[in-house]
Amino acid sequence: MAEIDWDPKGLIRESYQIEGIIESQCRSIFLDWALSIPSGLDTRDGLNAMLAIYGEAQPDHPMTSILEQGLVQICRPKRRGGWRSRDRN
Repeated sequence: MAEIDWDPKGLIRESYQIEGIIESQCRSIFLDWALSIPSGLDTRDGLNAMLAIYGEAQPDHPMTSILEQGLVQICRPKRRGGWRSRDRN
């Protein structure tokens, strides 16, 4: 299987090159990146790839924090089911 280019627009790469970038700007870039991942690909794999490529070299960069937060959010189990009544007669 060919290696997947997880950052075809270069969004994550560019975010690490912007001097003085802040976390809220990284969050916006991250959202654009996440929405551009083709369906059927595991976002967790993309996050791990971006952290390995960029985050390990710049652990204190705000984008590294955003990528790590994204990984935690994806791994957190989601509540299933709809609204439940408190009245359990």
